Amino acid sequence: MKTDLEIQKDINTSETEGAGPEILRVDHFAIQSLCYRVDNGKLRFAPRADELADANTEIDPQAIFDYLYFHVIPSPRTIYKGIYRLPPAHYALFENGQLTVAPYWLPIFKEQTAPSFDALKDEFRQLLRDAVATQLDGSKPACFLSGGTDSSTVAGMIALASGGPAATYSIGFDAQGYDEMEYARLASKHFKTEHHEYYVTPDDLVRSISAVAAHYDQPFGNSSALPTYYCAKMARDDGVTKLLAGDGGDELFGGNSRYAKQRVFGFYEHIPSLLKTGLMEPLLGTRAAAAFALTRKAGSYVEQARVPMPDRLQMYNLIMRLGASEVLTPQLMAQIDTAAALQLERSVWQMPQNCSHLNRELAYDWRFTLAESDLPKVLGATGCAGVGVGFPMLDERLLAFSLTLPTRYKLKGLQLRWFFKEALRGFLPEEIINKKKQGFGLPFGVWVNTHPALKALAKDSLHSLAARGVVRADFIQTLLTQRLPEHPGYFGEMVWILMTLEQWLSAKAPAFRMGG
Repeated sequence: MKTDLEIQKDINTSETEGAGPEILRVDHFAIQSLCYRVDNGKLRFAPRADELADANTEIDPQAIFDYLYFHVIPSPRTIYKGIYRLPPAHYALFENGQLTVAPYWLPIFKEQTAPSFDALKDEFRQLLRDAVATQLDGSKPACFLSGGTDSSTVAGMIALASGGPAATYSIGFDAQGYDEMEYARLASKHFKTEHHEYYVTPDDLVRSISAVAAHYDQPFGNSSALPTYYCAKMARDDGVTKLLAGDGGDELFGGNSRYAKQRVFGFYEHIPSLLKTGLMEPLLGTRAAAAFALTRKAGSYVEQARVPMPDRLQMYNLIMRLGASEVLTPQLMAQIDTAAALQLERSVWQMPQNCSHLNRELAYDWRFTLAESDLPKVLGATGCAGVGVGFPMLDERLLAFSLTLPTRYKLKGLQLRWFFKEALRGFLPEEIINKKKQGFGLPFGVWVNTHPALKALAKDSLHSLAARGVVRADFIQTLLTQRLPEHPGYFGEMVWILMTLEQWLSAKAPAFRMGG
């Protein structure tokens, strides 16, 4: 059996050698992606799924549905039939013609019962500094800077670790409600960084959507990839060869707003059963209750609170709310299982054992938010721009530290990432510590309604996808002429993921059509 070093070397080879057992594995967050297929009794593998495909490799209809459901294609599936991707913290063992894929690591949360805040604070700050120092490679020290707590922390720690200021790179949007540049400037001023800014425009999207979509090894629908690409491109043009990113802080230390939201839903479990079933549920489920804003909101709360996790997270899933059969052609519907995606989520949700509800949410997000979406977004966008990237927040020492923190240190009442912020008070600007989490993304829905060239690109892409037999032509017509103009923020997301799917297919599988 091979050592860890030999395994890492094997990632860039194409197939197994010899008759002995072969083992491959990926890190805890699948930062180094690894895809594989069994071909003529041999295990072939590569970092990208498209490197294992050939002219005879078919597109997997189930993967198309998974993409529309998740906006990415989660492991172990890929867009290609017979080609798979190792999930994070999993290994693949190939021996005597048999392949076994299983996790080699599952998170074990061992919360400290009587922690010393001051001791943890000092340890945490040192771990952050060490994690950033580990990622610096002697080239110009640089990082993304959004103005949030994570990227601002990385910028500040670069100064401590390198003895000089970081070069920081920020993206803005000239669209009301979508720009947080003021916080990036505040962090830059506080840490005296060499700051650079770029405002992405609709024309930028028209120029680059095709190239960025085609750079990924399979369809990828996270719309933040485009601004990330332009940020990385700006850094590359400035001579930077590696950027540090802040991804992971929210998921390790309890910073996503939905963690507080789910805690509020959890309160419902403590209401006496007689009150819930005898009064609240019957009254709030009536038409009369839906007619008033307050009771309608209360009814929505009860409706969601009654649904167990992780199913609750998908109650407003775009394709499921619209109805898969209303969006997809009968040819595609006949070849997919619309319940498979949720079954995957449920299996991942059950993996951690003996942990708090919040920690279970964190572990779930390590898979679906980080490993399947945010990290591939950054890796793909920086790769397209020709820049390397490091993720100091995902340093194994910080991961181990987070596993020992009490749940109340991550979410104190409804206060997100309490310990992280308190431990960095005096290091980060108070305005950044106290700012409300916004998380605005690309204003695509707004722009696609008002920018002729972008609108034309979207329209052509969606009609082309309909011609392939993937989506219904009548749905595309309604989406573009009625729903998008009425609700650009909501339905713009559907336009984006469909357009990106078509752009990838046109580059990588132009002849693809749905069979009957």
